[in-house]
Amino acid sequence: MKDAVRSLPRGMSVKDDWRAWLPQEKSQVFHKQVHELECSYAMLSVSLDEAIELRQLGHTGKSCQAVSITSGLCKLLTRELTGLLRALAEHAKHYGTIPNAAPLDAANFQGARAQRSARMSTLLNHVLFSQRLQFLHKVSTLEEMVEDLAKGFRHAADDLAVRNSSHPKKMWAEVDADHYDLNTCLREAIVVLKSFLIVLPESQLGAFENTVRQQSEPQEADLPSRQRLIRHGRMTAIAGE
Repeated sequence: MKDAVRSLPRGMSVKDDWRAWLPQEKSQVFHKQVHELECSYAMLSVSLDEAIELRQLGHTGKSCQAVSITSGLCKLLTRELTGLLRALAEHAKHYGTIPNAAPLDAANFQGARAQRSARMSTLLNHVLFSQRLQFLHKVSTLEEMVEDLAKGFRHAADDLAVRNSSHPKKMWAEVDADHYDLNTCLREAIVVLKSFLIVLPESQLGAFENTVRQQSEPQEADLPSRQRLIRHGRMTAIAGE
């Protein structure tokens, strides 16, 4: 049953939402979610950067050992990111939340599959006249992209780790491109979250946080410990920033 409280008025655009001020409780939820995602992404990015640097220095064995860690870290990031995206979709469907949503830009992605998905999303955005359907479609597309990118990344990283690939150069290019596109999906999800919180009634914040927790429940195999982070990885520009 939908909550009787309607969504709050939204800004004119996603860019307006991104610049908008959030009340304290919403701001705390936003920064908490972003911090957790950034920590998971930074662990993946730092580990992959180290593996790539070792390879460029000619330390093949050490680079394969280093890249072996990235598969599990990618799984952790994917679990948290898809959990947030599923929670956004579930809450919007149940409560009728109607945030702004900007179409994905294929130019922000490197991989051919991700670019195709972004172009298709943009195409469908023109025929989905309902703002709510545009939002749900974007969230669904991002979730599918994250799962697909993570699958490709982990397959390539696992092959490199056991030195089982007949085309290691291609596999290194795969993990680098998939990592870049996962980062783009993460940035898009953060902007989507901000627009969502803009129109979310504060009375629904608790329900939303519970949904995020439920959708992000880890399995026993998904629990690599968080480490102290030295630096963040590469970033990409996205609509709204």
